[in-house]
Amino acid sequence: MTVSMTPTQHTPVPEILALGEAMIEFNQSAKDQPNYLQGFGGDTSNFCIAAARQGAKTGFVSAVGADHFGRLLVDLWEREQVDTSLVRVDPRAPTGVYFVSHGPNGHAFDYLRAGSAASCYAPHDLPRDAIAAARVIHLSGISLAISVSACDAALEAIAHARANGVRVSFDTNLRLKLWPLARARAVMLEAIRHTDICLPSWDDVTELTGLTGRDDIVDFLLSHGPRVVALKLGKEGSYIATPDERRVVPGHVVNAIDATGAGDCFGGAFIARIVAGDDPFAAARYANVAAALSTQGYGAVAPIPSRETVQRLLAD
Repeated sequence: MTVSMTPTQHTPVPEILALGEAMIEFNQSAKDQPNYLQGFGGDTSNFCIAAARQGAKTGFVSAVGADHFGRLLVDLWEREQVDTSLVRVDPRAPTGVYFVSHGPNGHAFDYLRAGSAASCYAPHDLPRDAIAAARVIHLSGISLAISVSACDAALEAIAHARANGVRVSFDTNLRLKLWPLARARAVMLEAIRHTDICLPSWDDVTELTGLTGRDDIVDFLLSHGPRVVALKLGKEGSYIATPDERRVVPGHVVNAIDATGAGDCFGGAFIARIVAGDDPFAAARYANVAAALSTQGYGAVAPIPSRETVQRLLAD
């Protein structure tokens, strides 16, 4: 049996929903040190929190275990004013956990997520009325990859959103530890065909498409259905393309110390600004700054900047 969490009293009705898995993060505090800082992760949860910190009304669609870690995640979302009424607590499955280690080649991830509550999510768990009432629903390649039932639920959520005029945002987030490349290509391309806004990362999309030119990549993606492609280029910024216009929006230079979750922060800030009325190029300028600022601290969630911080830097 599963039960839903109740929303916080002051959480507005969500205009942006994100569907996927959230996890507890243990991030190595420094290179060659055995100490880990407890934090929070999961790409769509990071996205949701980033959008909320930019002033958007957000809600998370997922499941957590009936355990201490699940309660920590729900408490986090409530603090961040993310609607938790669509989060289910599953007493039969645990909340996922992952570890981030830092070495000479960057950060490495180790996951304990097999059989997690979110991976047990299925189409019959979907909050169809909430999806139909949203303005955007966001998913990722990980939303599709964690299990067959979760994949079915994600694809059904996309179909239901489109049938009700709700825009679909999709981040590729390719994780080959979760599924083979051939299946990832087939399933993700099917999702992209029904996506309005595609938020690929460079390494993901070159692997998925076999293409290495920016224009070749965005031509390929636009031909499959999206009306906006925001290709994330790390510190270089982002390459924004619509059927009518495309250009690089330069990144913001910072002294980065940990890029964990920066792409998720970009996505959340980008969609928050789209919902607020920005065009894709203005949204990308804002999101580039938010993502850059998020690399100045450790972990995926704690360093995500507020709207006031981003706007102050843009104004300066």
